[in-house]
Amino acid sequence: MNKSLTLPVCSKIPKVSIIGAGNVGKTLAQRVIEHNLADVCLLDIVEGLPQGIALDLMEARGIELHNRNIIGTNEYQNTIDSDVIVITAGIARKPGMTREDLLKINAKIVTEAAQKCFIYSPDALYLVITNPLDVMTYLVWKTTDLPSHKVVGMAGVLDSSRLQTFIAMELGVSVNDVQGMVLGGHGDLMLPLPRYCTVSGIPITELMDTVTIERLVQRTRDGGAEIVKLLKTGSAYYAPASSAFQMIESVLLNQSQLLSAAVYLQGEYGLNDIYLGVPCRLGCYGVEQIIEINLTDEEKRTLYDSARSVRDNINLALEQLESE
Repeated sequence: MNKSLTLPVCSKIPKVSIIGAGNVGKTLAQRVIEHNLADVCLLDIVEGLPQGIALDLMEARGIELHNRNIIGTNEYQNTIDSDVIVITAGIARKPGMTREDLLKINAKIVTEAAQKCFIYSPDALYLVITNPLDVMTYLVWKTTDLPSHKVVGMAGVLDSSRLQTFIAMELGVSVNDVQGMVLGGHGDLMLPLPRYCTVSGIPITELMDTVTIERLVQRTRDGGAEIVKLLKTGSAYYAPASSAFQMIESVLLNQSQLLSAAVYLQGEYGLNDIYLGVPCRLGCYGVEQIIEINLTDEEKRTLYDSARSVRDNINLALEQLESE
């Protein structure tokens, strides 16, 4: 007598929805599917754009040999039941334009996108990339019913990666051996922390002089602007996409990586009701723990200056949204 075959129950394939099919969005989509991490829904308001990008990426499956699916869409209902929502929609920074210049336009774009996504994916983690990042992350949290640990901004991973890269280039060592840390807002007032940066456990303060360290710190602060100036018609997207991918991977694989990210502070570092870049553990439940490290008085002043700038822009953005 034939025995019935009992098949194992397949676990749900994770789903990542990316709002905005610009350079960051489409590069991130490629990273996610080609690493076999999750299926992707790529959404954009431009008809045909996300569909064409998705088809192009799908047609590479026979070469890349991944098993993930990607769809392009103009309809928010296709984002339903996402595990992660990535918001990268908005205008890109142009030469001479600060992140704050983007505030008025991107605030409306981001909040509308978040509210529409929330209808279909209320339990997802929301990862914000759109600039000015700390402000946009706060607006996503403020204008939805999401708990704060389910909303996070990407910038700290990117800023830390830039600093790690510059350190490795300066010393001629493998970037695998370099650890970097950057706190504060994603802007000119960010706080790179050289004394927390190491090469195989050796603080860089023992490997480089103060002048060199300050030069690398300033280049990190100017990292985005340097690329904008060189490109002339666009802004960075490869490194931002890689940074977002690392965060998504930590969430979907429940790795609880210790990363610097824009998270909601409720007393940590003496700050309240603000999203700002600090070290945190990121896992399947979102922000699992905020790590408070010891700062010198000068570092605290820089962090608070950064927080004040972010707070001013948050207030301005809220006023603009309320007046519409």
